[in-house]
Amino acid sequence: MPDAPETPPARKIIHIDMDAFYASVEQRDNPELRGKPVAVGGSTGRGVVAAASYEARQFGVRSAMPSVTAKRRCPELIFVRARFDVYRAVSNQIRAIFRDYTDLVEPLSLDEAYLDVTRCRKLPTATAIAEEIRARINEATGLTASAGVSYNKFIAKIASDQNKPDGICVVTPKQGAAFVARLPVRRFHGVGPATEAKMQRLGIETGADLAAQSLEFLAAHFGKSAGYFHGAARGIDNRAVRPNRERKSLGAERTYFEDLHDRDAMIARLEEIADTVWERAEKSQSFGRTVTLKLRYADFDTPTRARSLDRPVASRDELLATGIALLDTLIPDERGVRLLGLTMSGFGEPEIAVDSEDEAAQLGLAF
Repeated sequence: MPDAPETPPARKIIHIDMDAFYASVEQRDNPELRGKPVAVGGSTGRGVVAAASYEARQFGVRSAMPSVTAKRRCPELIFVRARFDVYRAVSNQIRAIFRDYTDLVEPLSLDEAYLDVTRCRKLPTATAIAEEIRARINEATGLTASAGVSYNKFIAKIASDQNKPDGICVVTPKQGAAFVARLPVRRFHGVGPATEAKMQRLGIETGADLAAQSLEFLAAHFGKSAGYFHGAARGIDNRAVRPNRERKSLGAERTYFEDLHDRDAMIARLEEIADTVWERAEKSQSFGRTVTLKLRYADFDTPTRARSLDRPVASRDELLATGIALLDTLIPDERGVRLLGLTMSGFGEPEIAVDSEDEAAQLGLAF
């Protein structure tokens, strides 16, 4: 009787997350801001906090919070304008450090990324690699980073948030299931306030509660997310780190200080948004087939309309014309418009999830 196949050793995955990235860059570059509550974003009208320093977070200030709410919570809050050219430059410095250890780097944003260091032989363990990367980031940029080290992306990302700021958390394969069991379900990726409330109504408050449910039960209540929840609750996540992860969408939106009622004024704003989107598309050489218009009325009702072409959008003018055609399906409306956005998507063929085993399974691994 043939021997049963051996279970392949765990991968070594690191998730690096910069600490309060935008705000920390501003405090680094302006000594007068150090130690003070800082918010990056607009300070008046319908401004929104893009990032908050840890000093501001102590008052409950968070990203995506309306600026007026943030100022109410922290009267001493200092607002600074975002400088995305600077943040991108710093992000490029950090990514260059990552690539000294592996080519398998999957950026999620300017301030966080996954690294698969399974094959990296520069240092004996993933923990040592993560510590050296954090030290090099601090030396090169003057900023701190937190790291999660584990055997899959799901746990590594959660672990990077465990000991923030300037911390590291290591979760080995033997610890994974118990680590996840203790987590409140809101810590799971994909569980927002509505899903959390639904889970609580079903008596599911922790990872252990989620793991106690059958796949059939989860499918009945959470549809296509059932497989993800079923695996994640058991510490299982077979997703690969994808260095060339396909872009899913590209867009821009704007919130206006005064509600828009006139069609010509809306078209003028759409022109500005189309310019921004097309500039980003040309820079990344990403041209989608589907154009989506997002509109928010003054009462916060937020419908979207989309149109798909049989080929990628050919020009900025075609992008704008499609956006205007979609706009005309939603106006006129007496409520007025406070937000407009345009997004391109449909850049490639639908992604097919494939699990693969390769020579990494032959390596002896240590965390």
